[in-house]
Amino acid sequence: MKKTDRNDGSSTVDHENTRVVRCPSCGGDSIYAPSNPARPFCSERCKNMDFGAWASESFRVAAPVSPDDLDLSDPSLQ
Repeated sequence: MKKTDRNDGSSTVDHENTRVVRCPSCGGDSIYAPSNPARPFCSERCKNMDFGAWASESFRVAAPVSPDDLDLSDPSLQ
């Protein structure tokens, strides 16, 4: 991977032999290589936003509802 600094202070990365994937948080390009400690995220910010969503239980895995989970004494369920 070759990093090139530009005159305006930004830099570009040559992705010739580097795998580029979509960042799960923002959808932007993310370098999937040991040189990116936030991989598969594009940045530490995106990584922390995703972690925060899991920590606040914004992401959930649906589980089937069993009859034992239902409170049948609740009138709104009848």
